[in-house]
Amino acid sequence: METLAQSVSTMAPTTTPAATIPLVCALAGNGTWLAYVLATAAVLLVALCIGRYARHSASPGSLYTYASMTLPPWLGATVAWSLLLAYVATGSSVIGGFYHYANLLLRDATGHVYSAVLLATLVTGLSIWIAYRDVKISARLMLWIEAASVTVIVIVVTLLLVRQGWHLDSEELHLRGMTGSGLRLGLVLALFSFVGFESATTLGSEARNPLKTIPRAVIQSAVLAGAFFTVCAYAEVLGFHAAGQDLGTSQAPMYVLARVAGVPVLGLLIDIGALVSLFAGTLACITAAARVLLLMAHNGLAHGSLGRAHARNQTPSRAVVITGIAALLPVAVLAARGASGLDVYGWLGSLATYGFIVAYALVCVALPRYLRDHGVFRRGEQIVPWLAGLAMLLALIGNFYPVPEGPYGKLPYVYLVYLVAGLLWFFFRSRGRDAALPGN
Repeated sequence: METLAQSVSTMAPTTTPAATIPLVCALAGNGTWLAYVLATAAVLLVALCIGRYARHSASPGSLYTYASMTLPPWLGATVAWSLLLAYVATGSSVIGGFYHYANLLLRDATGHVYSAVLLATLVTGLSIWIAYRDVKISARLMLWIEAASVTVIVIVVTLLLVRQGWHLDSEELHLRGMTGSGLRLGLVLALFSFVGFESATTLGSEARNPLKTIPRAVIQSAVLAGAFFTVCAYAEVLGFHAAGQDLGTSQAPMYVLARVAGVPVLGLLIDIGALVSLFAGTLACITAAARVLLLMAHNGLAHGSLGRAHARNQTPSRAVVITGIAALLPVAVLAARGASGLDVYGWLGSLATYGFIVAYALVCVALPRYLRDHGVFRRGEQIVPWLAGLAMLLALIGNFYPVPEGPYGKLPYVYLVYLVAGLLWFFFRSRGRDAALPGN
């Protein structure tokens, strides 16, 4: 249960219908469902590769462990720094989503909105405390939160489809108005819905029977999430056609859909579920980032003190605090400058996607050598890794060209500067260790 919960909660599936699908629709329009079909296929290829790794290793370092076993050290460091950024930036993204939905609900309940910085600090502080105490408690909590939220969304989607007469939406079926560039950019955002699906691998030996449960959790989370996201994408576009509104600009899309489905009270419940799911996503991202940072410290990529576990809780307590603060800082700065929660969600979510795509691609390409090193390579097993690497490469190109306008256009350079700094630190530490060896 805890293993599957870690992957599911890092994805925070409730937030996709509430926040990510409208962003995809703003780009891909009637091709939103197709963007999610393609994203599901790409993620499933990656999940099959990660599942093969996880059958032979149960280290808490996630994809970084797999990369460091096979790739040259500098590429292993690339995966490590990319993953750390990806988990931390995803945490920042969902913190932004949290204060957006918190203020929506508080405004409806009290007529007032509250400090975004205060709300962001509260959700981060609570997440750090839970992750610091016990991963099993946090994982069980996250699973039940997501299960309840997703169930309500499924009810609304089902009622919506029933009220529409179970007919095919001709505009969506014929992809009316969709452009190739819109689909490509929408596909990149659709991939953000899945990021973190592999985070069960960060639990390592903390999971029960990890060599079986972790591969199963990674593949199941990709398949189940893909089916859920695709159906929601189709239903949301259909519902907004019926309502005569623009899904791409909606602040609370599930509330609108619940009214179209004839159950407006469920719209409120879904908004509450989205709020709690965003909290769960914050908690899961801090949990995953801390375990990556733990292994980076063991391997000399971070300060050695971050590689120690708490004496009583057996959690990477210092790494939890550091990654939690790192997730909060950019949100606090942007919120203090007046950025909306959805803007923060979109900007930092897109930044996180760069890290995930690079890590996924490098790990998939390295799989055939990993299998040969373990003596389990079979003829033809390089096909799936190559396809997965190609899918990630195409997604990366979709991020870099054409370069989006505004803040989104600056994000590729933010990622590149961060990655160069991380690699310079790696080379500096490597030279220092070499110089300290006897005879040098």
